[in-house]
Amino acid sequence: MQWFRNMVRPEKNDFLKLLIEQGNHAILIVEALEEYLREPGKPTKKNAKQVERDADEIQRILVYELNDTFVTPLDREDIHALSRALDNFIDYVYTTVEELQIFQLAPTPALLGFSELLKDMASSMQLAVERLQDHGGVAVQHATNVKKLENQIEDLYRKTVAELFSNTETVPELIEMLKMREVVRHISNAADQGVIFADTVMDINIKVY
Repeated sequence: MQWFRNMVRPEKNDFLKLLIEQGNHAILIVEALEEYLREPGKPTKKNAKQVERDADEIQRILVYELNDTFVTPLDREDIHALSRALDNFIDYVYTTVEELQIFQLAPTPALLGFSELLKDMASSMQLAVERLQDHGGVAVQHATNVKKLENQIEDLYRKTVAELFSNTETVPELIEMLKMREVVRHISNAADQGVIFADTVMDINIKVY
């Protein structure tokens, strides 16, 4: 029976703990974005690239353990979906920070508004994972908040893009518009990952509770 115990190995695989760590890094990457927007000329205390690399390593560990474990606390597909959505969210926010720096774009009220909404979204995702195992109903409440925040981000995204197009008359303005549109598109993509995460939490709640 030793082979079976080695295959199950639940004591070595705390998937929810790894997901919580990913949630923490989702918050950290948005904080790096906020720091850049506050002082774009200075290096951020929370190095966005390092946060993204650390988050990738956590996800690699989770996927490895998931493939190496027979019994999991939740459906393995759901665990993987949550992890992938968090990882994609982090990647998109990191790309936002990177392109703001590369394009040398100045902070705008819209970008500051996006960062506040993303911070709330990351916090709600992290709380949803923390409550998932023992308080499914509370996890769903946080997931519902994630979806509400996504709607707010998309509303702001559409308004921002409309304003970008309406204020473009010269070639330099066109170039700046294209740069900013690319940046806000990454933010919209990050919010989409929040919805995927939230839907997965709700599916888990139906299955488990």
